[in-house]
Amino acid sequence: MLSFAFANDLPKSWQLAGGAIVCYIVYYVTWQLTVGARRRRIIAAHGCKPVKDSPELNSWKDLFFGWTQLVASNKAHKQNKLLEYTRERFRRHGNTLHFKIGFDDMYSTAEPENVKTMLAINFKDWHLPDRRKEAFLPLFGEGIFTTDGAAWQHSRDMLRPNFARNQVSDLSALEVHIVHLINSIPRDGSTVDLQDLFFRLTIDSATDFLFGESTNCLATNGSSGFASEFANAFNRSQLAVALASRSIPIVSKLTPKVAFKRDVKYVHDFTDRYVKLGLDWLKKQDAEKSSSQAGERYVFLHELVKATQDPLRIRSELLNVLLAGRDTTAGLLSNLWFVLAKRPDIWARLQDEVGELNGEIPTFEQIKNMKYLRYILNEAPTDFTALRLYPVVPANSRMAITDTVLPVGGGQDGKSPLFVPAGTNVGWNLFAIHRREDLYGDDAAEFKPERWETLRPGWEYLPFNGGPRICIGQQLALTQTSYTTIRLVQEFTGIESRDPNPWTELFTVTCVGQATKVALTPKDEKRH
Repeated sequence: MLSFAFANDLPKSWQLAGGAIVCYIVYYVTWQLTVGARRRRIIAAHGCKPVKDSPELNSWKDLFFGWTQLVASNKAHKQNKLLEYTRERFRRHGNTLHFKIGFDDMYSTAEPENVKTMLAINFKDWHLPDRRKEAFLPLFGEGIFTTDGAAWQHSRDMLRPNFARNQVSDLSALEVHIVHLINSIPRDGSTVDLQDLFFRLTIDSATDFLFGESTNCLATNGSSGFASEFANAFNRSQLAVALASRSIPIVSKLTPKVAFKRDVKYVHDFTDRYVKLGLDWLKKQDAEKSSSQAGERYVFLHELVKATQDPLRIRSELLNVLLAGRDTTAGLLSNLWFVLAKRPDIWARLQDEVGELNGEIPTFEQIKNMKYLRYILNEAPTDFTALRLYPVVPANSRMAITDTVLPVGGGQDGKSPLFVPAGTNVGWNLFAIHRREDLYGDDAAEFKPERWETLRPGWEYLPFNGGPRICIGQQLALTQTSYTTIRLVQEFTGIESRDPNPWTELFTVTCVGQATKVALTPKDEKRH
């Protein structure tokens, strides 16, 4: 009684402070007896150890905000050296790191076994990070790249049939756009940025495949202003999404979004026009009780509207697939041709192999049987030399939705299991993994197609993700990249790099080099 009377005599501020302290003590004790006890049991059962502290990553300045890493990463990004910065950070401190991003704990790993655990073994313990969803949703909506659980599974089940072998192997529609590409390349030896042309090629072919109507950005008569602006708006809005996904949430929320919202509206309005056409097509099919005829041109949208008639869902899935269908192929082509221009030895061998076609347009089966092209691009149907050194998605992440464990990364040597609390983000860095000398040899940083004669990588090579979320469009990307490369090699017999600089990253949602500046010699000119 006296204690309560004494408390009532205290100033109001003291009473509030005392109440807060009591509440915290009750919360702390309760947490330790429930969540804390459960976590200690998990740690003990698996023999987990914390990640080794690093003075560079875990100094007093980084305890609450990760300030040192934010400044260093931002500086590297502005210099277009973020990937090399992160790779060197692993080389200095080990293959699994712990640091702060804003007020959140973050792990970053270059250990294949950890990636395998997140993407496959304990797949259900991990979801896409909240920050990524918040950044992607305004532009891409709820689709295969922005959802988890049942919603993601429904998207995947709905989209998978559209990437069947018979769709991937039909190259006739792509040839139309390849002709436009060839006609856009100077034949007088002047410099051309192939990267710009490759991105126009892939948005033309992707919109043709998805919508049934191409933007025709490469066509000699030009695309419509509406279609051309769609491509520009899509580029700008993607860049804004990328910046938001890598920013501290409060910074992202305070960043002005007037231009971004305008671009998003343009992209949505453009896509909605085709959604309406697709739904009208379905109504017509139903009214006439007709079905697709043999030989009728395949249109992705027509198959999609058969699976769902929700306009927002259709738009979202179209834009999700457009992101992958355009950027993956264009990025791979850009990086590959950057290297080809600087490696006359590889170019000469590729010319010899393509020459065996005697100028004939390659079939799907002929593409698969081209041995040296496979060494340049792939050791097996999904393994790319170009994608090893220059992965189009060089970094990715997941968020633990339950307390879980990674197999390695803990302890002073980084070989003990690591406990990851629910709500923690873990990123992995393919750029670093694909260049690890202990996995690929002392020449890991060298573009060496011949290594694929004997190399049989597992989870240390992951250009198209892995596990249940492995890319369903990878065969389409591989086939289109191979076909485009063959057709250009058939048309041009000489190549010269017009860029004295080494490959330098341009990191948005995906990653390519800054440019692919070359000069090409046409086949007819080489003969004279």
